[in-house]
Amino acid sequence: MNLKRKIYQELKQWKTLRHAEKLKKCLLVKGARQVGKSYIIREFGEKEYRSFLNIDFFRQPGFKAIFDGELTSNEILKRITAYVRGFELIPGETLIFLDEIQCCGNARTAIKFLAEDQRFDVISSGSLLGLTYGEDDDENTEIPDSVPVGYESQITMYSLDFEEFLWACGYDPAAIETLHEYFQTGKTIPAAIHKKYEAIFREYIVVGGMPEVVADYAVNSDFNRVDRIQRDILAEYRDDISKHAKGKEKQLVRMCYDAIPKQLAKEQKKFQYSTVEKGKTRRKYGGSVQWLADSAMVHACYNIREPYLPLMANANEDQFKLYINDTGLLCCMYGFETKLAVLNDTIMGNARGGIYENVISESLIKRGYLLYYYKPDSIHELEFLLEKDGSVIPVEVKAGNRATPSLNQYIEQYKPICAYKLTNTRNGKVDVKETLPHYMVMFL
Repeated sequence: MNLKRKIYQELKQWKTLRHAEKLKKCLLVKGARQVGKSYIIREFGEKEYRSFLNIDFFRQPGFKAIFDGELTSNEILKRITAYVRGFELIPGETLIFLDEIQCCGNARTAIKFLAEDQRFDVISSGSLLGLTYGEDDDENTEIPDSVPVGYESQITMYSLDFEEFLWACGYDPAAIETLHEYFQTGKTIPAAIHKKYEAIFREYIVVGGMPEVVADYAVNSDFNRVDRIQRDILAEYRDDISKHAKGKEKQLVRMCYDAIPKQLAKEQKKFQYSTVEKGKTRRKYGGSVQWLADSAMVHACYNIREPYLPLMANANEDQFKLYINDTGLLCCMYGFETKLAVLNDTIMGNARGGIYENVISESLIKRGYLLYYYKPDSIHELEFLLEKDGSVIPVEVKAGNRATPSLNQYIEQYKPICAYKLTNTRNGKVDVKETLPHYMVMFL
C-alpha cells in the first residue's frame, strides 16, 4: 500500500531550492528505524527524476569500492558507471540515493564534493544516524575522515502522524479540513463528529504510526496482525541495542528502554533511574538514556526552571521524562489487554495518563516542537510548554475531562497569550484557555 507522507513535500522543496538557487548541499534524512525513510526516498527518486540510482551499502558492500581513492565527483561518477551497468547521468534530472551511509565512511566524506556538482542530486540516509560515531559499536559502521559540515541539509523523519493515519485509512481530506476549520474558528464540534474522531484517535494510539503497521491495518483492520508486526519491530529495536550499543552499555540501554513503560504508568512520570535498578543513579545509566535519545527510539522532555524564552536555556537536564517514539509500540509493550482497554476507553489509573502524554508528545515532535514540561513544585505540573509565535504556550494533557488547577495557576501568574487543555471533550474557550479534543493536537 502506498502511504502518503508529508515529508515528500520537504524533499520536493529541497530539490527546488537546490536547482533554483544552485544550493551546494546534499540532503541527509535521519530518523528511527522502520519509519519509512528508504521507501519515501526511493518513491521520490523514481517519480521526480528521469534517472535514479539507489546504492545500499549494507546490502551491497561491494559498492563501497566506488568511494575508494580520489573523491572528486568526476572520479566517483566514473566508478559508478563501471559498477552499475545502464546507469545514465542526465544533468539536472539525476538523483543518487546513498542508503545505509553509515556503512561507508568514504561516502560520507565525499558528500562535500558531490554537493558542489550541480549535474546531479544526492540524498543519503541510514540507521541510527543520530548516534555519534563513538556511541556506535556496529562493526559495519565506518568513521569518515571528514564530516561534511556545511554541505548537508538535514531533515528528520518520524512515523505517521494522526493526519497521515487518517489519509492511510481512507478518510476524506475535506473532512479533515472541516475539523481544521472548527479549530481555527472556535466553533463547537458537533457531538457525533467528535465521538467519531475520538474513537479513531484511540485506534491511532493502539496502531501507532509505523508505516508497515499502518499499511497492514488500513487493508486488514486486524489488531492481532498489528500486534505481531509491532512485536517484530520491537525485536528489531532491541537487536539494534545489542548490535550498536557499546560494551556494558548494551544491557544498560536495554534495561532503560524496557523501564520506560513502567515509569509512564506511575503517578510521577519524571524518569527515575531507580525504576531501572533500585538505588542506581545517573552515574550508571545517564549514558544509556543519552544513547536512546540519540537513536530516536525515545524522546526526552526536560523540566523548565522558569517558563521564559528560550526554553532550552532554562531546561534542567537532570529532570526529564522519556517517551517512546511511537505510542503504538508503547501499547504493545503494555500488552494486548491494555490495547483493548484503550480502544474501549475503559483504561484506568496512571497508565492511562502516561499513554495520552506519550501520544501528545510524539504528535508535538512531529509538528516540529521541542519537548519541555513545567513542574514548579510538588503539586502543580504542566505536561508541555511550547515555543510558538514568539511566546511560551502552556499545554495541559488530561486523559479525561478533569479540572486544570496547574494550568489555571500558570495563566494567573504568567499571563500567556493562549493556553491549551487537551482532553476527551469537545472544543471550547474561556478567556485565553482553550479546550481541545486530543485529536486536534495535529493542528497546534
